[in-house]
Amino acid sequence: MKRILILGANGQVGRELLDASRPLGEIVAATRDGALADGTPCLRVDLADAGSLRAALEHAQADVVVNAAAYTAVDRAEDEPELADRVNHRAVGEIGDWAKSHGALVVHYSTDYVFDGSGFDGSGFDGAGTRPYREDDATAPLGVYGHTKLAGEHALAASGAAHLVFRTAWVYASHGHNFLRTMLRLGAEREELRVVTDQVGAPTPARWIARTTAAAIARRAAMEAKPGGVFHLVAAGRCSWFEFAEAILRGAAERGLIVRVPRIVPIATSDYPTRARRPAYSVLDCARLENAFGLELADWRLGLDEVLGEIAAGSG
Repeated sequence: MKRILILGANGQVGRELLDASRPLGEIVAATRDGALADGTPCLRVDLADAGSLRAALEHAQADVVVNAAAYTAVDRAEDEPELADRVNHRAVGEIGDWAKSHGALVVHYSTDYVFDGSGFDGSGFDGAGTRPYREDDATAPLGVYGHTKLAGEHALAASGAAHLVFRTAWVYASHGHNFLRTMLRLGAEREELRVVTDQVGAPTPARWIARTTAAAIARRAAMEAKPGGVFHLVAAGRCSWFEFAEAILRGAAERGLIVRVPRIVPIATSDYPTRARRPAYSVLDCARLENAFGLELADWRLGLDEVLGEIAAGSG
């Protein structure tokens, strides 16, 4: 039986991994405060602390290390570049070094923010005129968060450890801090919401990411030639944040989660300035994942239906 260490087990993807990975073997969970969301004690690991990371790796002696922990405060990273680099870059290299010396597999999550979002139509972003990003397309992060996540990818590859890096985007769940939960809260409070319409991506449920991760680990174990490297992992289709907000609030009203759909006003990114720049185009091509593991994610609308249904059922 494999031992699987899940770092960041209280995050959006980490919480879903606890269930999705259970059929794979013995799960060892780790969080920054040493407790799971329900209060159950677990390993304490803070990726900002190299000592706690090293101790947890040695204690777990895992066959598979799944790193679902990260510094994800995109705007704050501009003011805390050293901390973001420690968590997203150097810690990932340390995980890789340990895994290489112990023959373990590392599964790590990266981001669409490694790209600048300018698209490929020759004249910059223009919506549907661009093609999804492939794994071997040139990277060009716009800010500290993207730079540190890309550096983490490189550090893991340089360690020589067997690894799977899943780049994902627009992640949300029925729990945690995310766009869907923000829209549900604001939709219940306000008559009007202003939402950016010139950023396009593929909203992806954390549960889908966890299920796909577990399936890839299982299928890889059964393969003679072990796939590795970077893979894109997002839902199919695309939409803007404005379109996503419309779908969320319409679906929420249909399920009685909000009493009425507020007016939703499309705005430009320039109308909602943030500390860090975001990629305007975050659609990722998942063909490499599909071909390597025989896995395919459904359209983002089906994912939204699933998550809203979960919240409506009272399990969010």
